[in-house]
Amino acid sequence: MADSYIGALDFGAPEIDEQAFIAPTAVVVGKVVMGPRASIWYGAIARADSEVIEIGADSNVQDGSTLHSDPGHPLVIGRGVTVGHNVVLHGARVDDDVLVGMGSTVLNGAHIGSGSIVAAGAVVMQGAQIPPNSLVAGVPAKVRRETTEDDRTAIALNAKSYTDRLDQHRAVRRVQGAG
Repeated sequence: MADSYIGALDFGAPEIDEQAFIAPTAVVVGKVVMGPRASIWYGAIARADSEVIEIGADSNVQDGSTLHSDPGHPLVIGRGVTVGHNVVLHGARVDDDVLVGMGSTVLNGAHIGSGSIVAAGAVVMQGAQIPPNSLVAGVPAKVRRETTEDDRTAIALNAKSYTDRLDQHRAVRRVQGAG
């Protein structure tokens, strides 16, 4: 298994809290700021070559996801956010306590309000403004309903499940004879 790649550009260098976690095979390049217990998992990419990418405390970016910022469009991820597997977040703002479902896309200038869920496979279009406590789904994504207290509890538990397994994955080791 390859090590993670962490690199600086003329634009800036990563600022990674000592409690944050970057998995082997992840790539973090440019001005990526990671808060305490923030995590970037296997095969995910965070590339901040023109604007900052901020990942708040206790947020997780799961396997295979791509984070990118564009000129005039930083990517800001709040606290307690789960970015599911194979998500694309591009120059958007995701407030605290949000679940961005697997395979979804959130484009430049979009803003996802706190307590929201972006359903798996949804595409949140450029500039879309999603109110707090919304469940959005579809292509293009539309608000389908308000999130319930049970939904918001599930969002928190999902984020916590990734924070809880950080130490287990910090200890990952290459198996003899593999690769």
